[in-house]
Amino acid sequence: MTDLGLPDGILACLFDLDGVVTRTAAVHAAAWKQMFDGFLHERDGDAFRPFTDADYDEFVDGLPRADGVRTFLASRDITLPEGGPDDPADARTVHGLGNRKNALLLERIRAGGVAAYDGTLRYIEAVRARGLRTAIVSSSANCRDVLRSIRAEHLFDVRIDGVVAAERGLPGKPRPDTFLAAAGDLGVAPSRAAVFEDALAGMDAGRAGGFGYVVGVDRAGRADALYAHGADLVVSDPAELLGDR
Repeated sequence: MTDLGLPDGILACLFDLDGVVTRTAAVHAAAWKQMFDGFLHERDGDAFRPFTDADYDEFVDGLPRADGVRTFLASRDITLPEGGPDDPADARTVHGLGNRKNALLLERIRAGGVAAYDGTLRYIEAVRARGLRTAIVSSSANCRDVLRSIRAEHLFDVRIDGVVAAERGLPGKPRPDTFLAAAGDLGVAPSRAAVFEDALAGMDAGRAGGFGYVVGVDRAGRADALYAHGADLVVSDPAELLGDR
């Protein structure tokens, strides 16, 4: 292993955004809950069952927005029209609910700002100082704005986010396509790249893509699940790989 805590031969590191680089996972979860609880209460009345943390972990975390809506609704045997990406936030469609969640998310980000995980930023700086290339891989369409808000856009050679994925027609996690696109843009074979993810869907994507090393970042006490979904190693913060926190 190198002094970066990675196997010899790794040439690039691919980082998820929410929960790995930034502390926005909780903000995302709160926005999803606010949106789904409002929809479900309006739909089901006295039979209302709230959206839970377990629902977020199993059906939404790490997925592109519309996929998260579809997957959770399917878990409740609810079918809605697809609609389109430009649906208003009050439309009772898959895309309408997704856009409602995004509007709530942006309100929360603007009200409280976005914080970075300092340990991850230190690790990325160490990675780059040793000549490895870096990419950010996120399903978020707000990725660039979030990176700019924490002044970290310069730390990544390549950005594959929700905007780029839509432009290229890339399916989201748990499919490996966005990670594969990042490795391709960096000019690195998947077997020579390491993936850093906190979501179970991201673990699945890293393993399915044949990446050289898959690091689970455990911010929520679910190391066993991250290992079960394909992590080679689980850390509470990437800085642990440098021997600090």
